This record gives sequence, C-alpha cells and structure tokens, in this order.
Amino acid sequence: MTDTPLSRRIDDEWIQYAVTGGTFLGGGGGGSPDEGLEFAQLAIDYGTPEIVPLETLEDDEIVLTVSAVGAPAATDRLVKPADYVRAFELVCDHLEAQGKSVAGMMTNEMGGAATVNGFIQSAVTGVPLVDATCNGRAHPTGPMGSIGLEGSDESVQSAVGGDPETGSHVELLIEATIDVAASTVRQAAQDAGGIVAVARNPVSAEYAAENAAVGVYEQAVTLGRYIETAEDGIAAAEAVAEELDGSVPISGIVDDVTLETESGFDVGTVEISGAELTFWNEYMTLETGGERLATFPDLIALLDRDTGEPITTAALETGRDVSVVTAPATSLSLGAGMRSPALFEPVEDAVGKSVIEHAFPPGIDDS
Repeated sequence: MTDTPLSRRIDDEWIQYAVTGGTFLGGGGGGSPDEGLEFAQLAIDYGTPEIVPLETLEDDEIVLTVSAVGAPAATDRLVKPADYVRAFELVCDHLEAQGKSVAGMMTNEMGGAATVNGFIQSAVTGVPLVDATCNGRAHPTGPMGSIGLEGSDESVQSAVGGDPETGSHVELLIEATIDVAASTVRQAAQDAGGIVAVARNPVSAEYAAENAAVGVYEQAVTLGRYIETAEDGIAAAEAVAEELDGSVPISGIVDDVTLETESGFDVGTVEISGAELTFWNEYMTLETGGERLATFPDLIALLDRDTGEPITTAALETGRDVSVVTAPATSLSLGAGMRSPALFEPVEDAVGKSVIEHAFPPGIDDS
C-alpha cells in the first residue's frame, strides 16, 4: 500500500469511525452501516484498498464514480460484493476499448455503506480511491451526484445487482444523457429487487477537483469518533452538532412512521414530539408548529438517545427515543450537484413540501 497519510489509517478502528460518521452524514440515506462494515472488512481481508489524495493524479487522468442506487428499505434487494466489482469493470472495459484507463475512483456520497463504497473494487482491481466524493452527504437522485454534468448529452453508466436464483439479476451498460441514464439505472434497481451497484461518469481528475467534494473522509472519521466515544447518545448528538455548527432542536419518541417504496425510492414522513420530518431516501425537511427548521441539503440526522447510533430512514421504527440533529449545508462539503435549483424540483414533487425557496433563498447566488 502506498505510504500516504490516509492509507496508513485504514484499519478496523478507522473503518468503524468512518462508517459511523458516514452514516450520520448520510442524513438518513447512504446505505446500511452493517453492510458498510461487512463490505469494508471483506475488502481488507481480500487485499489492500487504498485511498490517495486527488492531487496525486495527473490532471488528465480519469476518475470514475461508484455508487449504489435504489430503495434501501426494499425487502427483495440483493447486491453482492462481486456486483460492485463487475459494475466497475464494465465501465473500465468500455473505456479501455477507446484507449482510455481509469486511474482512480470516488464514492458518490457519504453514508453507512457509501462511505466505504470503492473499498472492494480497489482491493480487487488495484485502482485506488481518491479522497473525494460527489457530495459529502447523501442525496437521493443520480443527477445530484453528477458533479455538474447534469446537462451533459453523454454519460456512461453501468448497473449490476439482483438475485440470479429468482431471475431478477440485472447487468447493463448504457451510454445516454445523464437523465436517461439515471432513469434507466433507477428502473434497473427496481427490476433487480430494489438496489444495484453502479459505476458512472468518468471525468478528468482536474474536473473532479473543481466540481466534487474533496477531502471528505476526515470529516466522517472525526464525527464517527465523537459518536463512538461519547458517554451516551445525548452526548453524541451534542458533540456532532457542535462540530458542524448545528443544533439538536428536537428530542423524543418516534410517534409515527409512514414509508412506501415508490419508483425506486423510499418516501415517507416521521413524527417526533410534535415535529414532522419528510424523507425521500434522505431526510428532506424538518418542521414544528408550522416553522421550517431545516431543509435539504442541510443535514437532518437522527441519533438513538441511548447508544448514539445514527438511524437511517430504512431503519426507522416507532417507539424509538431519538435526538434530531441539524446542521447547515455550509458546514458540509458539497459538490456541483448541489448548486442547481432545477435538481431540487423532484424533491418537492416527492415530499410535497417547498424546498427550493429554502435551499436557495432570494439573494443567494447559486451560479
């Protein structure tokens, strides 16, 4: 393994902190932390996954995004570690046929599984991860994780997943516009039982440096350390809120949860001590008494008040005692996909709440 500050710290403790902090930064989405820990350990057992600073790549070298797409609460979902490798190899093979090679990969977001997405691919192929992501928090749609490529007429994406024994296994490679490719991959996730492993959007390292969220792992590890070493969940919530210049506006019992899986997304509402949260994979809005307290891409996260465990939307259940932590988007590392109001219109349609006017208030230059 290359002797870099990051690679020296990829051990069991680093992984635990990264996954816990990543789950918190997922804001309800970004995959299962149990799956993240399992896959990361498999990668370590198999070989030597490596993370390198983005600046170690030449400007014209290619970086590929790796992700998982679908509805985390889907009950028939099945994505194996080999599926993540296969999705990566499909795009690599496609590029090699054009005389191009992939020099690095980056995960599309932070989350329980997403934070360590790429570890298995790196361990198997020897291609390193770079210390960057499309967004330093989780987001619901592919275009939001397309680092400013949403208007592009050319996108290369692969998707692999599903159970061969039930006939739901899917494997595809598509070249299309970002919107068409993202829609096709989302449909593939539904056909595969809920989730697929994805590789997509090869870009130059120079483009990634200008449009991705760079240097994200340290924040995840720092937040994870606060949570894991706190005396209890209450102290954990206060610590991470302080670290992100946020707050803990609501604490109490989860009174009600509605969750439906629609068009490859988990969508629903949560009621906690008179407050209402909406979610579309990730928590999107927080309101109490008619007052909006936080709006995506602000971070809205739930922590168990006993253990401090961050709670994803897929793991929500009534009766749980939780703290709601919010933090402003300015405290997060966000990529170009969070700068376009048009990409937030589907959020409003999904949750039935105003989002754009809160995320892009008048007078804020989003260019």
